[in-house]
Amino acid sequence: MSMTDPIADFLTRLRNGAKAQHHEVTIPSSKLKQELARILKEQGYIEAWHMLPADAEHPGARIVVTLKYTNDRKPVISGIKRVSRPGRRDYVDHAHIPKVQGGLGTAIISTSRGVMTGHDARKLGVGGEVVASVW
Repeated sequence: MSMTDPIADFLTRLRNGAKAQHHEVTIPSSKLKQELARILKEQGYIEAWHMLPADAEHPGARIVVTLKYTNDRKPVISGIKRVSRPGRRDYVDHAHIPKVQGGLGTAIISTSRGVMTGHDARKLGVGGEVVASVW
């Protein structure tokens, strides 16, 4: 099976893991996914993440994400959505960066200056590709 959208796969694994109340989710690694994990951690949507090196069973490196829950075991990520897809890319300039859930959520933007939140991109005045939104 070929993977056409690894980022959508990453988000789906997080969504499913949270729904199933899993403690951790393991996901094949890429630079962009590492950046997404970093932002999710900085924004407080996940507890932690770390890398697992390639081994005999898994040819590529993997990211292990520790999911985060509220005190009453509700996942902190209530929604996560792929915005720009391989078949339909979504680029914005800094003036049109979407506000997620009226500013309560986070838009993740891939810019020429790296991957960052919509808030940071707006502050720096850079646009880019809207990778995903989380709330």
